[in-house]
Amino acid sequence: MAETATQSDAELGSSDKEVIEELKQAYEAMRKQLELVIVGQDDVIEQLLISIFCRSHALLVGVPGLAKTLLVSTLSEVLDLSFKRIQFTPDLMPADITGTEVLEEDMSTGKRIFKFVKGPIFANMILADEINRTPPKTQAALLEAMQEHHVTIGEETYPLPEPFFVLATQNPIEQEGTYPLPEAQLDRFMFNIRVDYPSAEEEEAIIKRVTGTYKADISTQITGETVLKLQKVVRRVPVADHVISYAAQIARASRPKTEDAPDFVREMVSWGAGPRAGIYLVLAAKARAILQGRYHATTADVRAVAAPVLRHRILTTFNAEAAGVTSDEIIAMLVERFQPNADLEI
Repeated sequence: MAETATQSDAELGSSDKEVIEELKQAYEAMRKQLELVIVGQDDVIEQLLISIFCRSHALLVGVPGLAKTLLVSTLSEVLDLSFKRIQFTPDLMPADITGTEVLEEDMSTGKRIFKFVKGPIFANMILADEINRTPPKTQAALLEAMQEHHVTIGEETYPLPEPFFVLATQNPIEQEGTYPLPEAQLDRFMFNIRVDYPSAEEEEAIIKRVTGTYKADISTQITGETVLKLQKVVRRVPVADHVISYAAQIARASRPKTEDAPDFVREMVSWGAGPRAGIYLVLAAKARAILQGRYHATTADVRAVAAPVLRHRILTTFNAEAAGVTSDEIIAMLVERFQPNADLEI
C-alpha cells in the first residue's frame, strides 16, 4: 500500500507541495490570530476553513452570544477578504440582497437610463445572520447566488467576486415566526457547524477579556488570491479508492431503504443523505489533510468530518425524536458501526 501512496503523491506537483507546506504554516498563524479575538472554538474554526478551501458554504447553528458574527468578521480580516453582514428579517426582499436597478436621468442629454446598484451580496464573505428569519423567496435568492456565483437582474448577469462564501447562522432555540430552510436548500451547505457553549475556563477568559481594555491587533495571513490557489490544490489532493469507498459506504448506510442500512437506521431515520454527502465527505477530507500538511486524505479524515457533513442531511423519525435521539447520535453510531480496514491505511 505504501507503494501505491507514493504513486498517488506524484499527482501533486512540487509547486503544489510547496503551497501545502506554506498553508500548514499559515494555518497555525491564522489560528493564533483568531485566538487573539476568539476564545476556544477550535473545531468550529477548522471546519470553517475547510469549507472555505473547498469553495463551499457553511451553516453555523448556535444560541445567541457565542461570537459567531465576530468569528466570521475576524476570519475575513485574517484572509484579507471583503466582508458584508446581512441581517435577515421577515420583511427582507430579494432585491435587498442582490441589488436592484434604479432609474437615473442623464443631466446632459435628459435621457433616462436604468443603472444597477449592487447589493450587499457583492463581497467575498457574506454572513447571512439568522437566515431562517426571512421568507422562502428571499432565502431562494441567496441560495441561487451561492450555487451559481452570479446574480441575474433582468437580462443582465453580474458575476460575484471570487472567492465567494456564504456563512449563514441559525438560532436553534427560537423558532416562532421563522421559516426553516427546506431540506433541498440545506443540502447546498457543505457543513452544518454546531457552535457550542464555552467551557468554564474559556467563559472566564471571555468575561475577563471583554470587560477589560484588551484590544486585538489582527494581521492578514493569506490573501484571496492564495485562497483561490488552495481551492485548486484541494481538488488535486490524491485519495485512495478505499477512502472513496468508505465515504460512499457511510453515506449509503444512512439511507433506511438501502440494503447497507443497519437496523438502527431503518428504525430511527426517515430520510438519509444523498450523493452530495459522499462528495463533500471526500472534499472535506482532502482539505483537512492539507491543513495538517499531508499530501493525501485518509479514512480518519472522512470520520473527522462526518458529523458536520451529515447532521443536516439525516432526518430522524418521530420515534427517534420521541426517544430524544439526534442525528449526531445516529452519525456516531454509523461511524462506530463501519470501521475502516486498518490494513489499507497508510
